[in-house]
Amino acid sequence: MIYLLVGLGGIAGACLRYSVGLWTSSFWTGSFPAATLLANLAGSFLLGWLTEYVFKIKGFPPHFAAAIGTGLIGSFTTFSTFSFENIQLMIADKWETAIMYTLSSLIGGYLFVSSGYHLGRKMLSQHIARTADHE
Repeated sequence: MIYLLVGLGGIAGACLRYSVGLWTSSFWTGSFPAATLLANLAGSFLLGWLTEYVFKIKGFPPHFAAAIGTGLIGSFTTFSTFSFENIQLMIADKWETAIMYTLSSLIGGYLFVSSGYHLGRKMLSQHIARTADHE
């Protein structure tokens, strides 16, 4: 059952990733890979937040956590596309863009996952406090 859920999450994440690419191409025409960066940063934030808050809520089914974390977010974000786009930039002799893309992806990824993690931790503490008040 968990494989089916992870697979369904993967399908949804891949479709969302494709949609982000289409949406981004409607306003971004530069050589900087904005769609991949946007998906990876959003996915980093969501994974940090979900892992530290939603997945820790008492009673949250672990198989849904796998479906969302591994399936949905895992297919929504993409390291292979990031790597390939960097190689394309380097081959096109767009070294400044490649370096900016790499640094913004790495630093941004850390900042976004950290922000999601800390927000999730704060929300979980509040959730626990509210639950304790009602018991």
